[in-house]
Amino acid sequence: MTRHAALLEAVAGITGDRPVDGRRVGGGDASEIYEVQLAGGDVVIAKTSLADLPGAMVAEAAGLDWLGAAGAVPVPAVRGHDDSWLVMARVEPGRPSRAAAEQLGRDLAALHAAGAPAFGAPPPGGPADAWVGLAPMRNEPSADWPEFFATQRIEPYLRRVVDEGTLSASESREIARVCDRLPEIAGPVEPPARLHGDLWGGNVHWAADGRAWLVDPAAHGGHRETDLASLHLFGCPHLDRAVAAYHEVAPLAPGWADRIPLHQLFLLLVHVVLFGRSYAGSALSAARSALAAA
Repeated sequence: MTRHAALLEAVAGITGDRPVDGRRVGGGDASEIYEVQLAGGDVVIAKTSLADLPGAMVAEAAGLDWLGAAGAVPVPAVRGHDDSWLVMARVEPGRPSRAAAEQLGRDLAALHAAGAPAFGAPPPGGPADAWVGLAPMRNEPSADWPEFFATQRIEPYLRRVVDEGTLSASESREIARVCDRLPEIAGPVEPPARLHGDLWGGNVHWAADGRAWLVDPAAHGGHRETDLASLHLFGCPHLDRAVAAYHEVAPLAPGWADRIPLHQLFLLLVHVVLFGRSYAGSALSAARSALAAA
């Protein structure tokens, strides 16, 4: 069966409506994204993984539902999913604006305040073994944030890149020092926040309604500074306005800006896993900055 035929068959089974046609509109290293016109008049978005990622669609669907249930930040409504495909409502694209960025900051503050049962808790109905891009990601409740971040967000990826020869033993020891000192450098204790979990700028969808919607989550219970640090990693339009608005609603703990490299270390190690040595220097720099800021 061709990919196009598989798309139409999956969307018909998930929505109960007959697809008229579909066209690819996006995707990347991990997925393909299609826009599908249904006979009933709706236009939906269908997403599929480019690799065999068990549980990926249920994890993403559960994450979108959990983020949406907070009533804080807009996310696409989930129409349904199967093992290979996720179908969502289409959100008309727009352009970034200062006003939308400020609203995004306020929305993120409300989302994080909605909370989570524990650090590392998966969304309700979501699997413990999820994915961030094409990399596996474990979500298992932990006693506190330093334990969670060390055991589920740094050490698994560090072990893998050392085993694969991407980082040397001496480089891995530098990063491992971050885990050793996490209770000291993590900042003030905070309750578990409801996180998007992979909030780089590409997962912010600037919509025609003047809002910034969130897509492609790796949702879990975590530290709210992680989402904000992720937005700083590759840039986001009007980020200064988003952060200022967030801070007005839910002031961040002193020293939060110095802890940005600490929180970015997770996604940088994921990039080392996925893309190799080209991100090794950035991961090492983040680890050194995190330790120097303590």
